[in-house]
Amino acid sequence: NIINICGKYANDTRLKPLISQIIRSSTSVGANYAEANNSSSKADFKNKIFIAKKEIAETRYWLKVLSRLIQGEDFTLLENEAKQLNLILQKIISTIKSKENPENAKYQISNIKYSQSEGGDNS
Repeated sequence: NIINICGKYANDTRLKPLISQIIRSSTSVGANYAEANNSSSKADFKNKIFIAKKEIAETRYWLKVLSRLIQGEDFTLLENEAKQLNLILQKIISTIKSKENPENAKYQISNIKYSQSEGGDNS
């Protein structure tokens, strides 16, 4: 848990601003995701998901900074978790965009089917 790990360093004056920032950005991800799931409109949902993705990107940045400053602390698990959350949020955003512009999604699907039927490689 990011709060537990960072809490160990909260009294270090050189790390205190960074610890404060990473706690704000990391907890904002969950808060914005919760707000998205209780949104009042599709636009509100989209906005909250985009904010959550920005916050996880910021959290990943601060994790990289802290991993260089704090020797002996393993941030790998937190970095991997943040990466997975980033991928999940990106998939949600991609789904939103494909629903907003279904013509592009249909074109991509028809190209894939055409290539497969011709025996072509899709890579």
